[in-house]
Amino acid sequence: MTSLASAGFQSLQMGVRRLSSPLTSPVQAEVYFPRLTVPFCGHIKGGMRPGKKILIMGIVNLEPKSFDIRLTCGDSEDPAADIAIELRAEFADKQLLRNACVSGKWGEEESAIPYFPFIADQPFRVEIHCEHPRLRIFVDGHQLFDFYHRVETLSAINTIKINGDLQLTKLG
Repeated sequence: MTSLASAGFQSLQMGVRRLSSPLTSPVQAEVYFPRLTVPFCGHIKGGMRPGKKILIMGIVNLEPKSFDIRLTCGDSEDPAADIAIELRAEFADKQLLRNACVSGKWGEEESAIPYFPFIADQPFRVEIHCEHPRLRIFVDGHQLFDFYHRVETLSAINTIKINGDLQLTKLG
């Protein structure tokens, strides 16, 4: 597992540094800087809660097919952990699909977006803001959609998984 304490992540490596980001004021924190390799799996310290934000920065690969970002309730494979949200960018169809899987059952997939925000070989910034009834998703500073919670216990959403045709440059 890999991640950053500024967004509440835990990992095996740590050091203490001074942090400052557009989302938070400077804080003293344990910061974890292992390589951000894809596929990526990291722990969200304390799980999600209203007011918590996750920042994902990266670069789309040169010839992408797809990538996905999942917030899950643990990293168990058998039985499969609940998936609070799966964001899947499909480049052939220019779709950003969202869904959740609770107790082994996928819900209704959502696909409506005003535009497809990702471009091959270009950097991006995804922000996931947790609010009481929903997750609010921003890409490059623009709100794209809301995804209403299907997992009832927000603190159980404690893992982030990222896979596909992208390079990660920062998590926070």
